[in-house]
Amino acid sequence: MDRGDRFRRSADLSAPDVVAEAKASATTRLPLTNPKRQKAAMPDKGFPADPRTRLRFAVALAAIAGIADAIGFMEYAQLFMSFMSGNTTRFGEAASSADWIGVVRFGGVIAVFCFGAFLGTLIAAWSGRWRLAALLGTQASLFVTALLIPDGGDAVPWQVYPIVLALGLQNATLQDEAGRSLALTYVTGTVVRFGAGLANMLLDKPAPSFWIQGPLWAGLTSGAVLGGVMQQHFGEAAFLLPAALLAALASVALVIAVHRPDSEHITSEHAPQPDAHPTAKPTALV
Repeated sequence: MDRGDRFRRSADLSAPDVVAEAKASATTRLPLTNPKRQKAAMPDKGFPADPRTRLRFAVALAAIAGIADAIGFMEYAQLFMSFMSGNTTRFGEAASSADWIGVVRFGGVIAVFCFGAFLGTLIAAWSGRWRLAALLGTQASLFVTALLIPDGGDAVPWQVYPIVLALGLQNATLQDEAGRSLALTYVTGTVVRFGAGLANMLLDKPAPSFWIQGPLWAGLTSGAVLGGVMQQHFGEAAFLLPAALLAALASVALVIAVHRPDSEHITSEHAPQPDAHPTAKPTALV
């Protein structure tokens, strides 16, 4: 069609026809920028896929972390098992006063916790539908192992390393809808996200992960209360409680993995390992 034909065609159209044609053209292009379609194209990378199961596991694991941290703090001269912000502050204080025993003590725990997160992420990537059972079972075994190790010195407390390692692993167990690991052993970020979520409720609406922040804080807090009571009555043997709870959760995950291997309660077809690059492939169905 040459320029003259296009001019004559536009001249033949009435004003209503022009408006109708413009609307039709806009409607044709609309799906390309439709935010609902864009949202649907972004898969939920939460693990496990079922959000209710994810919430239940998260609250239970946060409570277990609270139990363990309170027991360790009271049993081992104010050494945190999972709260690395506190240990980092103690590390800095020890370094500032040339307390080299304290530097080694707190620095070693921080390194073991970091290694736990490293190891847990690899297990999550390689264990497929056995991910929950493998991670939870490993954590339970480490808690029991800690009770069998002789006490170390102040600088190198060997007996706490398996517990710290288990709690580092724990942070690679679950992940939110964006694929980020759920922080189960500390609540600083939880409190921040809760406050930001309240602000977003006033502005528009909070992110889906907002609704898990309150239960996570409550779980860890109630666990810390229970852990303190257990330590006062049973001392170091109180670590058998979180070990038993982890073993029970691992057993549930194992039974589901055997009888319903594709269940959304223990896997996800879209979830890569925690905190992976956006282009990482799903690993939960290995």
